[in-house]
Amino acid sequence: MQKLLLMSCMLTVLAGCQSFSNSTSSLSLENPERNVLCDQYICANSQGVSKELTAKYLGDTQANKIFSQGKFDTTQFTFSNGIFCDTKEQRCHTDRYFNQDGSRSVNAAEYTKALFAQ
Repeated sequence: MQKLLLMSCMLTVLAGCQSFSNSTSSLSLENPERNVLCDQYICANSQGVSKELTAKYLGDTQANKIFSQGKFDTTQFTFSNGIFCDTKEQRCHTDRYFNQDGSRSVNAAEYTKALFAQ
């Protein structure tokens, strides 16, 4: 009986670790090719959110879902992990908010380089 209880507890702990691992990885951005970043919903390049790239890496269903919601500014976007990118500025930031002095949040150098590197 104790063995069964111990195994049950271990499985519960392992299941919790697995779900934590999955939730963390869903927050990271993928860089499937040069100057392309994707989360679980959109893919973008240095011109902005791209229906073609979203279809290529996330499937036609997801691309159609995003682009069937009406017109939107594809040049400024926020990924699911909170990273905000502006293609006119050629920069990504840690979030989409402005600081008290009116400037953008801190530059997210890793994502800026991945998306806009020449």
